[in-house]
Amino acid sequence: MWQEVVRIPLPFSLPLIGHELVVYGFGLMLVIGFLLAMELARFLARRKGLNPDFFSNAAILALFSGILGARLVHVLENLRSYSDPTRSIAQNLADAINISSGGLTYYGGFLLAFPVLVTYALRKGIPVRTGMDIVAPCLMVGLGFGRIGCFLTGCCFGAVCNLPWAVSFPFGSPPYVQHVESGRISPPPQLLRPGRDGSSKLVDAAALRQPGNAALRSLAATQRSLRVHPAQLYSAVTAFLLAGLLLSHFALEPPPGTTFALMLILEGTARFTLELLRVEPVVLWGMSLSMIVAMGMVALGLTLWVAFRRRRE
Repeated sequence: MWQEVVRIPLPFSLPLIGHELVVYGFGLMLVIGFLLAMELARFLARRKGLNPDFFSNAAILALFSGILGARLVHVLENLRSYSDPTRSIAQNLADAINISSGGLTYYGGFLLAFPVLVTYALRKGIPVRTGMDIVAPCLMVGLGFGRIGCFLTGCCFGAVCNLPWAVSFPFGSPPYVQHVESGRISPPPQLLRPGRDGSSKLVDAAALRQPGNAALRSLAATQRSLRVHPAQLYSAVTAFLLAGLLLSHFALEPPPGTTFALMLILEGTARFTLELLRVEPVVLWGMSLSMIVAMGMVALGLTLWVAFRRRRE
Protein backbone atom coordinates (compact mmCIF):
# COMPACT_ATOMS: atom_id res chain seq x y z
CA MET A 1 0.00 0.00 0.00
CA TRP A 2 1.29 3.45 -0.98
CA GLN A 3 -1.64 5.75 -0.36
CA GLU A 4 0.45 8.94 -0.36
CA VAL A 5 3.22 9.10 -2.95
CA VAL A 6 4.71 12.38 -1.77
CA ARG A 7 3.91 15.40 0.40
CA ILE A 8 5.19 18.72 -0.98
CA PRO A 9 5.40 21.63 1.54
CA LEU A 10 4.06 24.91 0.18
CA PRO A 11 5.26 28.40 1.19
CA PHE A 12 1.64 29.57 1.21
CA SER A 13 -1.78 28.14 1.98
CA LEU A 14 -4.25 27.13 -0.73
CA PRO A 15 -8.01 26.58 -0.33
CA LEU A 16 -8.88 22.91 0.40
CA ILE A 17 -5.16 22.05 0.28
CA GLY A 18 -3.50 24.03 3.06
CA HIS A 19 0.28 24.21 3.35
CA GLU A 20 0.95 20.76 1.84
CA LEU A 21 0.31 19.37 -1.63
CA VAL A 22 -0.33 15.65 -1.29
CA VAL A 23 0.03 13.39 -4.34
CA TYR A 24 -2.05 10.26 -3.75
CA GLY A 25 -1.22 6.92 -5.35
CA PHE A 26 -4.83 6.44 -6.45
CA GLY A 27 -5.02 9.84 -8.13
CA LEU A 28 -1.64 9.37 -9.80
CA MET A 29 -2.69 6.04 -11.33
CA LEU A 30 -6.00 7.57 -12.40
CA VAL A 31 -4.19 10.33 -14.28
CA ILE A 32 -1.69 7.93 -15.90
CA GLY A 33 -4.48 5.61 -16.99
CA PHE A 34 -6.51 8.50 -18.38
CA LEU A 35 -3.63 9.93 -20.41
CA LEU A 36 -2.60 6.56 -21.86
CA ALA A 37 -6.20 5.62 -22.69
CA MET A 38 -6.71 8.98 -24.42
CA GLU A 39 -3.55 8.59 -26.50
CA LEU A 40 -4.60 5.07 -27.47
CA ALA A 41 -8.02 6.39 -28.55
CA ARG A 42 -6.38 9.10 -30.66
CA PHE A 43 -4.10 6.51 -32.31
CA LEU A 44 -7.00 4.19 -33.15
CA ALA A 45 -9.09 7.12 -34.41
CA ARG A 46 -6.35 8.10 -36.86
CA ARG A 47 -6.24 4.51 -38.13
CA LYS A 48 -9.94 4.76 -38.89
CA GLY A 49 -9.62 8.16 -40.56
CA LEU A 50 -11.45 9.99 -37.75
CA ASN A 51 -10.54 13.28 -36.11
CA PRO A 52 -8.49 12.35 -33.00
CA ASP A 53 -9.41 15.63 -31.29
CA PHE A 54 -12.98 14.40 -30.99
CA PHE A 55 -11.70 11.51 -28.88
CA SER A 56 -9.62 13.81 -26.68
CA ASN A 57 -12.79 15.72 -25.85
CA ALA A 58 -14.67 12.44 -25.39
CA ALA A 59 -11.98 11.29 -22.95
CA ILE A 60 -12.48 14.39 -20.81
CA LEU A 61 -16.25 13.87 -20.81
CA ALA A 62 -15.73 10.21 -19.90
CA LEU A 63 -13.36 11.14 -17.08
CA PHE A 64 -15.76 13.47 -15.30
CA SER A 65 -18.96 11.51 -15.93
CA GLY A 66 -17.20 8.24 -15.15
CA ILE A 67 -15.82 9.44 -11.81
CA LEU A 68 -19.21 10.86 -10.87
CA GLY A 69 -21.04 7.63 -11.68
CA ALA A 70 -18.36 5.42 -10.14
CA ARG A 71 -18.35 7.35 -6.87
CA LEU A 72 -22.14 7.50 -6.70
CA VAL A 73 -22.52 3.74 -7.07
CA HIS A 74 -19.71 3.10 -4.56
CA VAL A 75 -21.46 5.31 -1.99
CA LEU A 76 -24.78 3.55 -2.61
CA GLU A 77 -23.10 0.14 -2.24
CA ASN A 78 -21.54 1.20 1.06
CA LEU A 79 -24.24 3.56 2.27
CA ARG A 80 -23.83 2.51 5.89
CA SER A 81 -20.25 3.80 5.90
CA TYR A 82 -21.38 7.20 4.58
CA SER A 83 -24.37 7.59 6.91
CA ASP A 84 -22.53 7.03 10.19
CA PRO A 85 -24.76 8.41 12.99
CA THR A 86 -21.67 9.18 15.11
CA ARG A 87 -20.60 11.83 12.57
CA SER A 88 -22.29 15.00 11.40
CA ILE A 89 -24.06 15.27 8.04
CA ALA A 90 -21.26 17.50 6.78
CA GLN A 91 -18.61 14.93 7.79
CA ASN A 92 -20.48 12.09 6.07
CA LEU A 93 -20.98 14.20 2.95
CA ALA A 94 -17.31 15.22 2.86
CA ASP A 95 -16.30 11.57 3.17
CA ALA A 96 -18.70 10.60 0.39
CA ILE A 97 -17.22 13.05 -2.12
CA ASN A 98 -13.58 12.48 -1.11
CA ILE A 99 -12.02 10.06 -3.63
CA SER A 100 -8.43 10.51 -2.44
CA SER A 101 -8.74 7.28 -0.45
CA GLY A 102 -10.13 5.34 -3.40
CA GLY A 103 -13.63 4.00 -3.69
CA LEU A 104 -14.80 4.06 -7.31
CA THR A 105 -17.06 1.36 -8.71
CA TYR A 106 -16.13 0.75 -12.35
CA TYR A 107 -19.64 -0.21 -13.44
CA GLY A 108 -21.11 2.98 -12.01
CA GLY A 109 -18.70 5.00 -14.14
CA PHE A 110 -19.46 2.91 -17.19
CA LEU A 111 -23.24 3.20 -16.82
CA LEU A 112 -23.09 7.00 -16.68
CA ALA A 113 -20.23 7.64 -19.12
CA PHE A 114 -21.66 5.38 -21.86
CA PRO A 115 -24.81 7.42 -22.63
CA VAL A 116 -22.80 10.64 -22.30
CA LEU A 117 -20.31 9.47 -24.94
CA VAL A 118 -23.01 8.13 -27.28
CA THR A 119 -24.75 11.50 -27.12
CA TYR A 120 -21.46 13.26 -27.86
CA ALA A 121 -20.76 10.96 -30.82
CA LEU A 122 -24.19 11.63 -32.32
CA ARG A 123 -23.75 15.40 -31.94
CA LYS A 124 -20.31 15.31 -33.61
CA GLY A 125 -21.26 12.92 -36.39
CA ILE A 126 -18.87 10.17 -35.24
CA PRO A 127 -19.91 6.66 -36.39
CA VAL A 128 -21.26 5.35 -33.10
CA ARG A 129 -20.33 1.69 -33.55
CA THR A 130 -16.79 2.51 -34.70
CA GLY A 131 -16.43 4.92 -31.81
CA MET A 132 -17.56 2.21 -29.41
CA ASP A 133 -14.92 -0.16 -30.80
CA ILE A 134 -12.20 2.47 -30.34
CA VAL A 135 -13.26 3.14 -26.75
CA ALA A 136 -13.42 -0.56 -25.75
CA PRO A 137 -9.66 -1.29 -25.30
CA CYS A 138 -9.12 2.21 -23.89
CA LEU A 139 -11.60 1.45 -21.11
CA MET A 140 -9.57 -1.62 -20.17
CA VAL A 141 -6.32 0.36 -20.10
CA GLY A 142 -7.87 2.93 -17.80
CA LEU A 143 -9.39 0.21 -15.63
CA GLY A 144 -6.04 -1.57 -15.29
CA PHE A 145 -4.26 1.52 -13.96
CA GLY A 146 -7.25 2.37 -11.80
CA ARG A 147 -7.02 -1.02 -10.11
CA ILE A 148 -3.33 -0.47 -9.45
CA GLY A 149 -4.40 2.74 -7.74
CA CYS A 150 -6.91 0.73 -5.69
CA PHE A 151 -4.09 -1.56 -4.57
CA LEU A 152 -1.94 1.42 -3.53
CA THR A 153 -4.88 2.76 -1.51
CA GLY A 154 -6.09 -0.56 -0.13
CA CYS A 155 -9.70 -0.30 -1.32
CA CYS A 156 -11.51 -2.99 -3.36
CA PHE A 157 -9.60 -5.67 -1.45
CA GLY A 158 -10.20 -9.40 -1.57
CA ALA A 159 -11.33 -11.98 0.95
CA VAL A 160 -9.07 -13.40 3.64
CA CYS A 161 -6.81 -16.19 2.39
CA ASN A 162 -3.49 -17.91 3.14
CA LEU A 163 -2.15 -18.26 -0.39
CA PRO A 164 1.59 -17.58 -0.93
CA TRP A 165 0.82 -14.35 -2.81
CA ALA A 166 -1.72 -13.05 -0.27
CA VAL A 167 -1.06 -9.53 1.02
CA SER A 168 -1.76 -7.60 4.20
CA PHE A 169 -2.41 -3.87 4.54
CA PRO A 170 -1.27 -1.40 7.22
CA PHE A 171 -3.09 0.31 10.05
CA GLY A 172 -5.95 2.54 8.92
CA SER A 173 -6.33 0.95 5.49
CA PRO A 174 -9.80 -0.21 4.38
CA PRO A 175 -8.97 -3.92 4.99
CA TYR A 176 -7.58 -3.19 8.45
CA VAL A 177 -10.64 -1.11 9.41
CA GLN A 178 -13.02 -3.77 8.08
CA HIS A 179 -11.24 -6.53 9.98
CA VAL A 180 -11.32 -4.49 13.20
CA GLU A 181 -15.02 -3.67 12.82
CA SER A 182 -15.84 -7.33 12.18
CA GLY A 183 -13.94 -8.39 15.30
CA ARG A 184 -11.24 -10.30 13.45
CA ILE A 185 -8.48 -7.97 14.68
CA SER A 186 -8.09 -6.44 18.14
CA PRO A 187 -5.93 -3.31 17.91
CA PRO A 188 -3.89 -2.06 20.91
CA PRO A 189 -6.01 0.18 23.18
CA GLN A 190 -3.57 3.07 22.62
CA LEU A 191 -4.78 3.22 19.01
CA LEU A 192 -8.45 3.58 19.99
CA ARG A 193 -10.43 6.67 20.86
CA PRO A 194 -14.00 6.93 22.23
CA GLY A 195 -16.62 7.76 19.61
CA ARG A 196 -19.70 9.93 20.04
CA ASP A 197 -21.90 6.89 20.60
CA GLY A 198 -19.62 5.50 23.29
CA SER A 199 -17.97 2.93 21.01
CA SER A 200 -14.24 2.82 20.33
CA LYS A 201 -12.87 4.28 17.08
CA LEU A 202 -9.45 3.92 15.52
CA VAL A 203 -7.14 6.91 15.75
CA ASP A 204 -7.20 8.67 12.38
CA ALA A 205 -4.18 9.32 10.18
CA ALA A 206 -4.22 13.09 10.84
CA ALA A 207 -3.80 12.49 14.58
CA LEU A 208 -0.91 10.11 13.97
CA ARG A 209 0.95 12.76 11.96
CA GLN A 210 0.93 15.26 14.81
CA PRO A 211 4.44 15.98 16.19
CA GLY A 212 3.75 14.64 19.68
CA ASN A 213 2.47 11.25 18.53
CA ALA A 214 5.72 9.57 17.51
CA ALA A 215 5.07 6.65 19.88
CA LEU A 216 1.61 6.10 18.41
CA ARG A 217 3.03 6.20 14.88
CA SER A 218 5.57 3.54 15.80
CA LEU A 219 2.86 1.38 17.35
CA ALA A 220 0.56 1.83 14.34
CA ALA A 221 3.41 0.82 12.02
CA THR A 222 3.42 -2.64 13.63
CA GLN A 223 -0.25 -3.24 12.81
CA ARG A 224 -1.37 -5.16 9.72
CA SER A 225 -4.65 -6.48 8.39
CA LEU A 226 -5.23 -10.17 7.87
CA ARG A 227 -3.78 -11.61 4.67
CA VAL A 228 -6.19 -11.20 1.75
CA HIS A 229 -6.43 -11.85 -1.98
CA PRO A 230 -4.78 -9.01 -3.95
CA ALA A 231 -8.04 -8.70 -5.89
CA GLN A 232 -7.01 -5.29 -7.21
CA LEU A 233 -3.98 -6.79 -8.97
CA TYR A 234 -6.08 -9.67 -10.32
CA SER A 235 -8.37 -7.05 -11.87
CA ALA A 236 -5.46 -4.99 -13.22
CA VAL A 237 -3.79 -7.96 -14.93
CA THR A 238 -7.14 -9.10 -16.35
CA ALA A 239 -7.88 -5.60 -17.69
CA PHE A 240 -4.50 -5.33 -19.45
CA LEU A 241 -4.93 -8.79 -20.98
CA LEU A 242 -8.40 -7.86 -22.22
CA ALA A 243 -7.03 -4.62 -23.67
CA GLY A 244 -4.49 -6.59 -25.71
CA LEU A 245 -7.13 -9.06 -26.87
CA LEU A 246 -9.54 -6.28 -27.89
CA LEU A 247 -6.80 -4.47 -29.82
CA SER A 248 -6.06 -7.68 -31.71
CA HIS A 249 -9.75 -8.10 -32.52
CA PHE A 250 -10.02 -4.46 -33.62
CA ALA A 251 -7.05 -4.91 -35.99
CA LEU A 252 -8.90 -7.72 -37.80
CA GLU A 253 -11.46 -5.21 -39.14
CA PRO A 254 -14.49 -6.99 -37.62
CA PRO A 255 -18.08 -5.76 -38.10
CA PRO A 256 -18.38 -2.35 -36.44
CA GLY A 257 -19.51 -2.57 -32.83
CA THR A 258 -18.42 -6.17 -32.26
CA THR A 259 -15.18 -5.20 -30.46
CA PHE A 260 -17.23 -3.27 -27.94
CA ALA A 261 -19.68 -6.17 -27.63
CA LEU A 262 -16.75 -8.52 -27.02
CA MET A 263 -15.49 -6.21 -24.28
CA LEU A 264 -18.86 -6.39 -22.53
CA ILE A 265 -18.88 -10.18 -22.68
CA LEU A 266 -15.31 -10.69 -21.50
CA GLU A 267 -15.22 -7.96 -18.86
CA GLY A 268 -18.61 -8.98 -17.47
CA THR A 269 -17.50 -12.60 -17.19
CA ALA A 270 -14.17 -11.67 -15.62
CA ARG A 271 -15.74 -9.27 -13.13
CA PHE A 272 -18.37 -11.78 -12.02
CA THR A 273 -15.60 -14.34 -11.40
CA LEU A 274 -13.36 -11.89 -9.55
CA GLU A 275 -16.25 -10.76 -7.36
CA LEU A 276 -16.21 -14.25 -5.81
CA LEU A 277 -12.83 -13.31 -4.28
CA ARG A 278 -13.80 -9.81 -3.11
CA VAL A 279 -15.54 -8.42 -0.04
CA GLU A 280 -18.67 -6.61 -1.23
CA PRO A 281 -22.14 -6.15 0.32
CA VAL A 282 -24.77 -8.65 -0.81
CA VAL A 283 -27.80 -7.00 -2.41
CA LEU A 284 -29.80 -9.82 -4.06
CA TRP A 285 -29.73 -13.61 -4.23
CA GLY A 286 -26.39 -13.79 -2.47
CA MET A 287 -24.77 -11.56 -5.10
CA SER A 288 -23.20 -8.11 -4.92
CA LEU A 289 -24.39 -5.23 -7.09
CA SER A 290 -21.32 -5.63 -9.32
CA MET A 291 -22.14 -9.29 -9.95
CA ILE A 292 -25.68 -8.41 -11.02
CA VAL A 293 -24.43 -5.64 -13.32
CA ALA A 294 -21.80 -8.03 -14.73
CA MET A 295 -24.52 -10.49 -15.70
CA GLY A 296 -26.38 -7.68 -17.44
CA MET A 297 -23.22 -6.67 -19.30
CA VAL A 298 -22.70 -10.21 -20.60
CA ALA A 299 -26.32 -10.40 -21.75
CA LEU A 300 -26.08 -7.00 -23.46
CA GLY A 301 -22.76 -7.94 -25.06
CA LEU A 302 -24.15 -11.16 -26.51
CA THR A 303 -27.17 -9.29 -27.86
CA LEU A 304 -25.03 -6.60 -29.49
CA TRP A 305 -22.61 -9.20 -30.89
CA VAL A 306 -25.41 -11.01 -32.72
CA ALA A 307 -27.13 -7.79 -33.83
CA PHE A 308 -23.98 -6.12 -35.17
CA ARG A 309 -22.81 -9.22 -37.03
CA ARG A 310 -26.24 -9.68 -38.64
CA ARG A 311 -26.26 -6.03 -39.67
CA ARG A 312 -22.89 -6.53 -41.40
CA GLU A 313 -24.24 -9.54 -43.24
